[in-house]
Amino acid sequence: MPDVRAALRAQRIETPSWAYANSGTRFKVFSQAGVPRDPYEKIADAATVHRFTGVAPTVSLHYPWDAVDDFGKLAAYAQDLGVTLGVVNSNVFQDDDYKLGSVTNPDPRVRRKATDHLLACVDVMDATGSQDLKLWFSDGTNYPGQDDIRSRQDRLAAALREVYDRLGDDQRILLEYKLFEPAFYTTDVPDWGTAYAHTLELGPKAQVVIDTGHHAPGTNIEFIVAFLLRQAKLGAFDFNSRFYADDDLMAGAADPFQLFRIMYEIVRGGALDPASGITFMLDQCHNIEAKIPAIIRSVTNIQEATAKALIVDGDALAAAQAQGDVLAANAVFMDAFSSDVRPLLAEIRAEQGLDPDPHAAYKRSGYAEKIVAERIGGVQAGWGA
Repeated sequence: MPDVRAALRAQRIETPSWAYANSGTRFKVFSQAGVPRDPYEKIADAATVHRFTGVAPTVSLHYPWDAVDDFGKLAAYAQDLGVTLGVVNSNVFQDDDYKLGSVTNPDPRVRRKATDHLLACVDVMDATGSQDLKLWFSDGTNYPGQDDIRSRQDRLAAALREVYDRLGDDQRILLEYKLFEPAFYTTDVPDWGTAYAHTLELGPKAQVVIDTGHHAPGTNIEFIVAFLLRQAKLGAFDFNSRFYADDDLMAGAADPFQLFRIMYEIVRGGALDPASGITFMLDQCHNIEAKIPAIIRSVTNIQEATAKALIVDGDALAAAQAQGDVLAANAVFMDAFSSDVRPLLAEIRAEQGLDPDPHAAYKRSGYAEKIVAERIGGVQAGWGA
């Protein structure tokens, strides 16, 4: 299976800096021994994940959680460890001024403050070499009549246009959507259609990012994937897993079949190749499980779903579909999903000089014990820090 092997060797999955730090529920942030105390230690942990998986060479930053005096120095540090800095994530949801919204706030002073933050994120991109700015807005309303829905869309469009015009030639906006939370009556970017409309209006340097946890129960995410790929408007994924809403659990933990179906549409659309411009990222918070092993597990879960998607018998599937043979077509899918691809992935890792079992290799490495011993004192980084 040379094509399958080549595709799996080329796969890239970006890990998020915040996933290595302390996190929790809306009620409590749980501390773990050995978690990073600053952005440099987050990058060191991300480099460790890449060292054992071989497919996670980039790290997403969150500004200002990952603020440093010299982003060029941070980028150089990452390169020294064998990784690079990837997507820059903005934060316009953790300030008292944003209680009624950020870029859609009825107060022009607050809108200016929020937009200036987004422009500052582009400055960070310039310093780090990042090509992507990911925008997620908690903006919305809780009550009917609270604000004018159409006016909020106008304000959003104006802010997006200002940031879009600030982008460099090789930089993009990735616009994220979320069904609800923390706004419960209306959310200003609630679904892929809203995000698609705004990015279409902006131009080719604006794309939609799909977070797999940001949909109503029962939503067919793979349809959204197929549609946005067809329109050349899918820019990135935030992979995680959920049972109810935006749970941000380990990718593939709750519904591995859904992850497989999504990855099939990625393969079908020719978007697996890094040259396609689709950025595959994790967006997770590990509240009760150890951080680094959980991220390694998520990476390998995505690898397994991808391998299964790659071995779908395309000829048999096309023939069954053309004949209207529903059962045969479904059987082709189920045969691929039921296949054990772990030996194949172990072989590929061995061919690349990696341990065939990243989980066991990390456990044997002593890195967990090392960071617990060394990272004593100081303030541990956490959600919102």
